[in-house]
Amino acid sequence: MRDEGMNAMTVLTWSDDRVDQLKKLWEAGLSASQIAAELGNVTRNAVIGKVHRLGLSGRAKSPSSAAPRPRKPRPAQHMVRVARPVTRGNTALAHAFEVELEPDPIGFDNVVPMSQRLSLLELSEATCHWPVGDPSSPDFFFCGGKALAGLPYCAHHSRVAYQPAVDRRRQPSKPAR
Repeated sequence: MRDEGMNAMTVLTWSDDRVDQLKKLWEAGLSASQIAAELGNVTRNAVIGKVHRLGLSGRAKSPSSAAPRPRKPRPAQHMVRVARPVTRGNTALAHAFEVELEPDPIGFDNVVPMSQRLSLLELSEATCHWPVGDPSSPDFFFCGGKALAGLPYCAHHSRVAYQPAVDRRRQPSKPAR
């Protein structure tokens, strides 16, 4: 007795009695889930669909929701909102570079003093792990400067390694040739 387009679920027929009961329960303020449980053998979605098809919109309101809530009094002075800077992406290290505790011992041309240079075996948690040069070259070394607390790099290399996303987007990449 099923059409080819119908699925395996049984089709609910809304008898006049069930429709009248639905209307009464809806006007009493029951939720669609409560009505479905009360009617039995019907889903919440079926109740919602029937309510919409019948055009039932007026519902009885509980006394607590019928009266508007009183507003909280505001303090006499007006509060001013201060816009916060928008931070996107991983913010775990966002504030690590706002204050520099000591001047940067390494110049901006990335010249590392000979006494500071370390090999892989000489690195520790307190030293900068920034690699300098080609690892296959005998001149390869690590920066070896004083690492920032909780980071593997010194102040200079941390600024290079952890650039804010906004700064990275401003510098257009060079086209490949």
